[in-house]
Amino acid sequence: MRIGVIGLGRIGAFHARTLAGLGVDLVVTDTVDELADAVAAEVGARRADGPADLLHDVDGVVIAAATPAHPELLLAAVDAGVAAFCEKPVAAAIADAEDVLGKVTGRDERVQIGFPRRFDAGYVAARAAVAAGELGTLHTVRATTLDPAPPPPAYVAASGGIFRDCSVHDIDAVRWVTGREVVEVYATGSVHDPVFAEAGDVDTAAATLTLDDGTLALISNTRLNPRGYDVRLELHGTADSIAVGLEDRLPLRSVEPGTTFPAGTPHAFFMDRFADAFRAELAAFVELAAGRIASPCTVADAVATSRVAEACTASLREHRPVRVAAPA
Repeated sequence: MRIGVIGLGRIGAFHARTLAGLGVDLVVTDTVDELADAVAAEVGARRADGPADLLHDVDGVVIAAATPAHPELLLAAVDAGVAAFCEKPVAAAIADAEDVLGKVTGRDERVQIGFPRRFDAGYVAARAAVAAGELGTLHTVRATTLDPAPPPPAYVAASGGIFRDCSVHDIDAVRWVTGREVVEVYATGSVHDPVFAEAGDVDTAAATLTLDDGTLALISNTRLNPRGYDVRLELHGTADSIAVGLEDRLPLRSVEPGTTFPAGTPHAFFMDRFADAFRAELAAFVELAAGRIASPCTVADAVATSRVAEACTASLREHRPVRVAAPA
């Protein structure tokens, strides 16, 4: 099998290394020639002369280019009949994402959108516990992503805001683990770093999501958590309660006398916390490209998550509850 990688920044280069480790033939390309040459040499790949050249020579493609390029590249892959893995989001604007969804519907059996928490062992176990009824009737979910440091100002300005860029992972995890859809949101936020205010964004946010069965999901995010990269999910039901991320590398300090938990070195970065999940995600894509499994995250699934993030963004700006838009 031959897989292409378009975009060789931090995550694209990681994906190329993962695919090389899986034993597939690689073709890579990037707009920065030096970067493309370096990664091609490292993983033993052929360097393509741009996306069009690459798509003529592969069975599948990993799209890790900048977000504005996602719609065009994803549509090109589908039109070429090439299996595609595309990092989230499908598009920067929800209208563009809906447009892509409309154009690929019925032709996207081999398209996978990147939400790595679906491949993390803890999240997988939590989903299985909910599906098996181990928690009884689910009533409360708490999802947390706390970044250790703010991203660069240029990234903040182009990110689309904290709900579209950061909270979206928690939103997808809530939907995927519970198997429910979000019908209404109420969001708020605050600013402690002027860089975010200048970009019309917040650095700390919270949202209450009402699911279609009445379950309440509480999402909390910040860009300012110097103790480490803190990602957790709690699920509480009438029969039991469980947690994802409650382990020794949890970036939290207990002040209870005599308590030594958590005792490990705190997670410092998303690639540190989810390295195994990223690898499992790409291994699944290879299986998808070979026609052996169904897509673990379809375009429709990813756009449904983006609709919730869009509703949260509107709620933050308008200071009111917002109903999640129905599928177009």
